Amino acid sequence: MEAKPPIKVAALCGSLRKRSYNCGLLRSAIELSKESMEGVEIEYIDISPLPMLNTDLEVNGTFPTAVQAFRTKILEADSILFASPEYNYSVTAPLKNAIDWGSRPPNVWADKAAAVVTAAYDLSAGGAQYHLRQIGVYIDLHFINKPEIFVNAYQTPAKFDRDGNLIDEAVKEKLKELLLALQAFTLQLKGRISPLLPVCFPQQHEEPSCFCRQTTRKFLDILRLVF
Repeated sequence: MEAKPPIKVAALCGSLRKRSYNCGLLRSAIELSKESMEGVEIEYIDISPLPMLNTDLEVNGTFPTAVQAFRTKILEADSILFASPEYNYSVTAPLKNAIDWGSRPPNVWADKAAAVVTAAYDLSAGGAQYHLRQIGVYIDLHFINKPEIFVNAYQTPAKFDRDGNLIDEAVKEKLKELLLALQAFTLQLKGRISPLLPVCFPQQHEEPSCFCRQTTRKFLDILRLVF
């Protein structure tokens, strides 16, 4: 059987800080996709070069160079992975700016699968994720519902090192579960696997059931056939 091309995931971080914990989550996701997953390619997309949204910068149907390059990357991606910190109960200005540039006609976000992760001061920082999901409704971006990942970046034992790299193995495992769910949903939207396929992921601190282990093995077997 001819091998299918991997799904392409565009990874965007809402923080521009050099040692951002949220960017650290994306770096870990990229490492996981290379080391222990098949059929997934994740590319980090830098949003810092984007100018603030100003439609005066659109001339004769064209965009500024940085904006056009960004829109092309999003258009070529099969799905999106956001790492969104929370500022004032919502998404950050740089991330909202990137989303707005991508939504300018023609909307490059439409009909793609998406997932979001957050590293914050505490586990109550859900406003950014839920606002992002609301934005997704309007721009036709389809978010997976589970698993949800909120990482308390300041909880002991440490979840990140001084450079913002994820070092917590339990969070890495949860991140891998999210990537598998995003992969499955992306393939479903692209019509490459059945939407009725039962995929089971255990909740935190929950031992997977026998049925869960069996369905997960079946899912992985199907992925091997697809790719």
